[in-house]
Amino acid sequence: MRLIQFVTSNQQRAVGLVASDTEIKPLNGVSSVYELAKAAIAKQASITDLVNQLVSNDSLSYDDIISQGRLLAPFDHPDPAHLYVTGTGLTHLGSADTRANMHAQASQKAAEMTDSMKMFKLGVEGGKPQNGELGVQPEWFYKGDGSIVVPPGQALTSPAFALDGGEEPEIAGFYINDDNGQPWRIGFAIGNEFSDHVTERQNYLYLAHSKLRPCSVGPELLIGELPKDIRGYSRIVRGGEVLWEKPFLSGEDNMSHSIANLEGHHFKYGVFCRPGDAHLHFFGTATLSFGDGIETQEGDIFEIAAPEFGKPLLNPLKKSSAPLVKVKSL
Repeated sequence: MRLIQFVTSNQQRAVGLVASDTEIKPLNGVSSVYELAKAAIAKQASITDLVNQLVSNDSLSYDDIISQGRLLAPFDHPDPAHLYVTGTGLTHLGSADTRANMHAQASQKAAEMTDSMKMFKLGVEGGKPQNGELGVQPEWFYKGDGSIVVPPGQALTSPAFALDGGEEPEIAGFYINDDNGQPWRIGFAIGNEFSDHVTERQNYLYLAHSKLRPCSVGPELLIGELPKDIRGYSRIVRGGEVLWEKPFLSGEDNMSHSIANLEGHHFKYGVFCRPGDAHLHFFGTATLSFGDGIETQEGDIFEIAAPEFGKPLLNPLKKSSAPLVKVKSL
């Protein structure tokens, strides 16, 4: 089952069930997936069961929603400040290679194992614990709050001070905390965890800076468990032609950490279990155009897709000319 959030022709928010590549069936009684999830928790029902109860007989054109720019991110919070956007890195088999090469270029001891390779090795050895135990903790980063999440089809804007704006094709998980602070997983979506890789390459301690950028997810939210073996593609289109394209792999069969381990290390912190808050968490990637020497330009279109997630995620690249904010004294 896959859901979208969108704006109706009457400019009202809505949730829709993806009935086919061309057909959306709106849900009655809810205007957001956040509202849907809260209702499921209150009724002690699964989201799938609740969707089946609320789905209408109406049929809307999926193509019209897309072409008219009415898609929303597949999950958000009524107050964007209460949606944490975070992620974990070095979680996929092969994901350390590009990172290690980037950092080795800035190191005088390139022959030694980089910190990235050490972290990756730890994950391979202990990232998939058994019996519900907590395994090796992954690399973790904060990306922003809900205000940085760009709807599908809209531009990913790189700030004027950025040195690069590159795609990261990833799977994202979506969560909501109930009134007791218990996190509940809602589902998964394809995502572009847009980052500044030139800044990161200067020094791995700049990773935190490189991640404070917008991102995009969707357009469709997959309800249920994440497939074990996901095979998609990531491409950059420039001037109507494919500039770069590569397959990407995800799902636990292609990861050095289990989803449960990544979730466990995120929600072990009490601040992330605050009642009513929501979370968008990226699970990492092993595929970057930056690793192949691609330099993105304004107007490039990022396209990321995998069959399990329906329609592809498309976002053009835009570069901001806004000046730096300066602090004023009171």
